[in-house]
Amino acid sequence: MSKKTENLVRSYYDAFNAGDVDGFLALLTDDVAHDINQGGREVGKPAFRAFLGRMNECYRERIADLVVMTNSDGGRAAAEFTVHGRYQKTDAGLPEAKGQTYVLPAGAFFEIRDGRVARISNTYNLPDWVRQVEGA
Repeated sequence: MSKKTENLVRSYYDAFNAGDVDGFLALLTDDVAHDINQGGREVGKPAFRAFLGRMNECYRERIADLVVMTNSDGGRAAAEFTVHGRYQKTDAGLPEAKGQTYVLPAGAFFEIRDGRVARISNTYNLPDWVRQVEGA
């Protein structure tokens, strides 16, 4: 079961890197809970689709150096990775976008139900990201 979970998480990031929104959403439960870094929780695929729309408008990101860890029954997973990005449109409440690039270590925690992602909690150092884009 843990190998299936590892493959699911890898597929999640493969779809992210490919910009395949529909493929990405197909990996989620309908009631997926998304804990946004230093933000609130959004629930459901429609909310996740809207989040992805905003992210794809403001940022171009690629995940690299992916490491996936799972528990023995495959119900939980964690991922550590590096985000390589370009800040292309100003996101509300953040510094002005001017096409700045950034490289940011990040992580995510997953809950898996019925072979799909039921919860994703993302974490990264927002002050580090701000320093990078303000200093560019």
